[in-house]
Amino acid sequence: MSGLPDRGDTSQTTLPKLLVRLHRARATGTLSVSSGALVKKIFFKKGSAIFASSNFEDDRLGEMLVKSGKITVEQYDRSVELLKTGKRLGAILVELGYITPKELFWGVKYQVKEIIYSIFQFDRAEYEFSEDGHGQDEVITLKMSMGNLIYEGVKRIENWTRIRKELPATESVLKLNDDPLSLFQEVELSPTDKKILSLVDGKRDIKHVIEDSWLNGFEAMKILYVLWSIGILTEKKVEGAAISVDELFRPVSEGEETLRRRVEEMEKKVASGSSYGLLGVEPGARLDQIKKNYYRLAKEFHPDRLFDSDDSVLKDRLSAIFDSITDAYNSLKEAAYLSEEAFIEEGAGASRQAESLAGDPFGGQDALRLDDLDETPANNIVSKKDEEKAAQEHKHGLETLKSGNVKKALGYLKLAAELNPRKAEYWSVLALAWSRNGGSVREAEHALREAIKLDPGKGDYYANLGLLFMKAGSTQEAKKQFEMALALEPGNQKARQGLKQIR
Repeated sequence: MSGLPDRGDTSQTTLPKLLVRLHRARATGTLSVSSGALVKKIFFKKGSAIFASSNFEDDRLGEMLVKSGKITVEQYDRSVELLKTGKRLGAILVELGYITPKELFWGVKYQVKEIIYSIFQFDRAEYEFSEDGHGQDEVITLKMSMGNLIYEGVKRIENWTRIRKELPATESVLKLNDDPLSLFQEVELSPTDKKILSLVDGKRDIKHVIEDSWLNGFEAMKILYVLWSIGILTEKKVEGAAISVDELFRPVSEGEETLRRRVEEMEKKVASGSSYGLLGVEPGARLDQIKKNYYRLAKEFHPDRLFDSDDSVLKDRLSAIFDSITDAYNSLKEAAYLSEEAFIEEGAGASRQAESLAGDPFGGQDALRLDDLDETPANNIVSKKDEEKAAQEHKHGLETLKSGNVKKALGYLKLAAELNPRKAEYWSVLALAWSRNGGSVREAEHALREAIKLDPGKGDYYANLGLLFMKAGSTQEAKKQFEMALALEPGNQKARQGLKQIR
């Protein structure tokens, strides 16, 4: 069962986690959940909960309709007497004129939802999933997104101890989930939920989110627990999600017919086999642009958009597109991450080395010059003062580049390369800054060629030059650079990924 055992208990795996795993695995079968003598079942078809049953008498359709005021006790007793005819209670109620067919549809769906919601009340229960076809022949089936189903079920939990136990520690920081499948699921959040969500900024821990809210502690914690259970929020362990709360709730406006046309367009892109074309980015695109396009497409083609549709074929096509754009994103993300992070790490290493040399008043300076004098013209000999100043400027440049201020970083990095032009690493990071400064490909190429002249045996510089050519659309020249990088460093991952994308 997609990473979970076929049987177990909810003290180890919570019901929300079980439902999410079954939904993502597009499982078909029956989830049985038992607590003592009570046994309740949820029937799945391709990951959607379509029906439910229970051996608890109060969960039967007749009892549900009485409690909801749809039929009287007298009508209930009369209809139960006729069950011996072999007909189902719903059909009997309609035949007797006690309810309309429309009310029967409402009643069955209400019954199914109430059975599922009641399972969330089990503090501890045993579960078992079996792959079977039970429930598939039901005429009236539930059409509800898994996100909303879990949302409504979790909201009914009033056990403070359980919520406190299952939610991460109050010192933990929550953030919006990076996974679009969880982030863009169909969930109808209340205005209060959205306000609490706006307090989750990736900096406040749970304790401070609760303190900064206008609700009492239990209500605020419960909302966080609900949002965490359905997967919109997750514990922060890496950088925050590349999306804002405003973007999360911005609606996708087109109707189903427009969506069909978009599905056809995307299927053609999937068939082309180009990850770049599928995500709508150019070769060599920056990681932030790749991520931005991926989140936009993931929201547009999220499987939950058709949870209430009868068109199972279109649902499957939508799921296939979502999987394809996710695969494309993972592929391009790895290549972009390798190129950009390697540039930064090279520069950081150079900065640390330069700082070390600058901190050594004699040995470091002399050793560096002795190593380079044979290949460096006399007018390129760097004074101790310029070397120290270059190291300082380069460090500032790296920090500024990481903060996203490219133009300011360029000022520091250019000065560093001018003060100490014999540092290949300085030119390499300067090339990265130029490449991030839209339209500065020529300057970036020049800086990388300077780095290669100074250190012609470093395969990473050729790989970076190849990525630069890919960004400019010169695939043949990029191929040459990647091949040179691999000739020098057979294990160079940037070059391998680059060649893979070209092919």
